[in-house]
Amino acid sequence: MPVIPLDAADDPRLADYRDLTDVSLRRVTEPAGGLYIAESSKVLDRALRAGHRPRSVLVQEKFLADAVSLVGEDAEVYVVPAEVAEQVTGYAVHRGLLASMHRPALASVADVVAGARLVVVLEDIVDHTNIGAAFRSAAALGADAVLVTPRCADPLYRRSVRVSMGTVFQVPWTRLPEWSEAKPQLVDAGLHLAALALSDDAVSLDTFSAAGHERVALLLGAEGDGLSRNALAAADSIVTIPMAGGVDSLNVAAASAVALWELGRGRR
Repeated sequence: MPVIPLDAADDPRLADYRDLTDVSLRRVTEPAGGLYIAESSKVLDRALRAGHRPRSVLVQEKFLADAVSLVGEDAEVYVVPAEVAEQVTGYAVHRGLLASMHRPALASVADVVAGARLVVVLEDIVDHTNIGAAFRSAAALGADAVLVTPRCADPLYRRSVRVSMGTVFQVPWTRLPEWSEAKPQLVDAGLHLAALALSDDAVSLDTFSAAGHERVALLLGAEGDGLSRNALAAADSIVTIPMAGGVDSLNVAAASAVALWELGRGRR
């Protein structure tokens, strides 16, 4: 494993780490380049334990020992001063370690949901913090898989991974096609589609949970607009979390935690 000191921000070997704060740019360049960024030793460790492979590691001197112990001979380690790391990435890298990782190929929907009893479906959620928080809830509260729609934010974007505390590496996930194709796939898998939404004909979460559906896909919608008409049309049930205090709904990440706690009680 070569340990290579670098002191120039324009060194081409640092290209994977350039402009990490430009979300629009990274949304295009990371999947196209077959990479994602893991930030911090803890996240890198979880990625490696999940079988993901590093392309390289960017590290400051005081964190070098951690990097070497984690990646062994698998990747080049670039050691840079803190000011160079900030010039390249666009922010102060307080966590000391960034790793450019090979992005694994996505599995098929059928493979991801095979045998799953509780699946989370995230529709068109664009906030990476909410994506990461939903994955963390899925991992902690017993969901077997997560599915994301075509316009949903990238679960492997740096902020999503960090907020999830690396749980995006332990919960099986993949992308769904559009609903016209997605619903038959989920129905074929034997999943009951439960849309979490406000509706006059919605049943309360506790009532739905008591019905005892064997296999459930919980549909959660985008910030603000909620689930699309196509998602609601695809659902077998509309489910709502009873609210108090004049509040009509929760943030999508908080709603996912509440719903998964209730639905997962008999499965944990």
